[in-house]
Amino acid sequence: MTDDGTADTLAAMGPRLRTAREQHGATLTGVSRATGISLSTLSRIETGRRKPTLEVLLQLAKAYDVSLDELAGTAPAAAAGPRTPLPQRSGNDKAVLPLTRYVGGLHAHKHVLPAIDAPPARPRQASHDGYEWLCVLYGRLWLALGEQDLVLSAGDVAEFDTRTAHGVANAGPGGPVEYLIMFGPQGERLRSRTPAPDRRAR
Repeated sequence: MTDDGTADTLAAMGPRLRTAREQHGATLTGVSRATGISLSTLSRIETGRRKPTLEVLLQLAKAYDVSLDELAGTAPAAAAGPRTPLPQRSGNDKAVLPLTRYVGGLHAHKHVLPAIDAPPARPRQASHDGYEWLCVLYGRLWLALGEQDLVLSAGDVAEFDTRTAHGVANAGPGGPVEYLIMFGPQGERLRSRTPAPDRRAR
């Protein structure tokens, strides 16, 4: 019999592992190649359809450069002062800087794509459960969303259900691309709480 605390930990493990992977800037395919864990197994674990074994958790903790406590959500809070996370880099030199500590809901991170010298290929797409809000801070970002191809510039925002196949690339030329992502692993969307302007005559 499993107590409520253990059940809650297991229920949150899939989204937590997905978050750790995304903050590390890794794809499921890349993690599968690096660890030897099958792509289908990783996908089922992240979607909560399969419980990870201790051996698998140890491999993923090493791959994502985090502790088992962090993956399980039992890591103690920092003793004092804010901690600045170090940016992680994926195989294509994309830097990912976590902006929030994962607490089971919406979380944010900043991505930086390096400058390119040649015209880019169409971004490789992936899909998964969740909802994403993306805002370009600098440069030109190519967002391949389903069959659409969008080029976003600084200040442009895109929102989409991540079950739609999607991928990004530096649309170039002109330097790197910086953008923010807020992601809801269970499909949470951003909600505007800004009151409507008072249009009464003065």
